[in-house]
Amino acid sequence: MKKRELVIGILGFQGAFEKHREVVENLGYKVRIVRYLSELDAVDALIIPGGESTTMTKIAGEMGYLSFLKGFDRPVFGTCAGAILLGRVLDDDRVESFGRVPVTLKRNAYGRQIDSFVDEVELSFDKKPFKGIFIRAPKIVKIGNGVEVLGRHNSDPVFVRYGKYMMTTFHPELTQDYRVHKYFIEEICFNQ
Repeated sequence: MKKRELVIGILGFQGAFEKHREVVENLGYKVRIVRYLSELDAVDALIIPGGESTTMTKIAGEMGYLSFLKGFDRPVFGTCAGAILLGRVLDDDRVESFGRVPVTLKRNAYGRQIDSFVDEVELSFDKKPFKGIFIRAPKIVKIGNGVEVLGRHNSDPVFVRYGKYMMTTFHPELTQDYRVHKYFIEEICFNQ
């Protein structure tokens, strides 16, 4: 697939989807904000932004996204609440996840909104640390077989890959550092 042909969909009903759009467009790729199921047919990959995971589950269920996304077979990148939807949630029946990545996450593991923070994430593919913005962030508490850790904060995994699925518990779209999105596009989208 050629660079100009790739269309990255960004789920557009909650979260910083416009910030994701800016990053992807600044990297030189086409973007489609996805608000309806029919629009998923026109994208080669999907980004699920952060937001409030119980609200996202409710909206996705009401709009028919949950069952469709469980079968979506293209590359997917989830940030924060998007990561929660890709994995499995610990002790919260209000959140129905897609279970595409064999990791278990604990919602709001670092505390409330006031406990949000910015700190360095060590990347496995680059010596320069990434500035991770953790906003009511989930924590990965269990990793299954085949999951590759791409980034750690204080030795905890915060950035993982499982085949064509990638997740971060932080918000890379809120920085001016495009390495995380670039990794998703160049290492995952173009290698499927």
